[in-house]
Amino acid sequence: MSQDVKEIFGGALAARVRALAPSMTRSMQRVAETVASDPAGCAALTVTRLAERTGTSEATVVRTARLLGYPGYRDLRLALAGLAAQQQSGRAPAITTDIAVDDPIADVVAKLARDERQTLADTAAGLDTAQLGAAVAALATARRTDVYGVGASGLVAQDLVQKLLRIGLMAHAHSDPHLAVTNAVQLRAGDVAVAITHSGSTRDVVEPLRAAFERGATTVAVTGRPGGTVAQYADHVLTTSTARESELRPAAMSSRTSQLLVVDCLFVGVAQRTYDTAAPALAASYEALAHRHR
Repeated sequence: MSQDVKEIFGGALAARVRALAPSMTRSMQRVAETVASDPAGCAALTVTRLAERTGTSEATVVRTARLLGYPGYRDLRLALAGLAAQQQSGRAPAITTDIAVDDPIADVVAKLARDERQTLADTAAGLDTAQLGAAVAALATARRTDVYGVGASGLVAQDLVQKLLRIGLMAHAHSDPHLAVTNAVQLRAGDVAVAITHSGSTRDVVEPLRAAFERGATTVAVTGRPGGTVAQYADHVLTTSTARESELRPAAMSSRTSQLLVVDCLFVGVAQRTYDTAAPALAASYEALAHRHR
């Protein structure tokens, strides 16, 4: 296996451990946290030895490997070996450090920039491109697209809608829960509903997606918790990562960066598929906006 391939596997594993740990059982969390903290040591262990080290069972180790996206424990060991090789290559690890109340503003900038880079890298590594491609295909041919999000996720929902409108597609963002459900029940096959929720359980976002799902619309969830309630009503799940929570930067805020990356991926993918109509529409919108500022 080449070094490049090893690094890709290692990065994807680290991202999946961070994203999926909250939805694991406690015993599975122990396995995931152990392999993430000591990839080199765990890569040398048999399934039996890893189970002994984590105080779990062989079945738990195998289930954890599968949840992380590997067919079996052997594949997980290969990924661990890849991550160990990456860490031994001399590359400085991106370590997130909490922001203190008395930090100088220069330190705040440096810490936030480091967090943002890690969040984007984790999201990119863990993003299922097959799911992303399917979501893009649905959006590109949709009669209508509804996007649901509240709070910080509501701002991301508006961003996606603005982008789709700029290339001539019909889209609406709904942050009001009553209006969201009212519109969702009007959707049908050929329409798309997108739910954006970091927690995966925000009721005001889950309920309209459920209504759209039950009426045959294609549904997409952009979430940091792929095991959350929202995934039950999503045809396609796009998993985001987030920086470690802190007092000054809760997950609801730090998750926005990764959500915007996914939104940009969706938009560019749709623009590529609809280029013949998207390019003129985008040019027209630029011209109209430029005219207003003359």
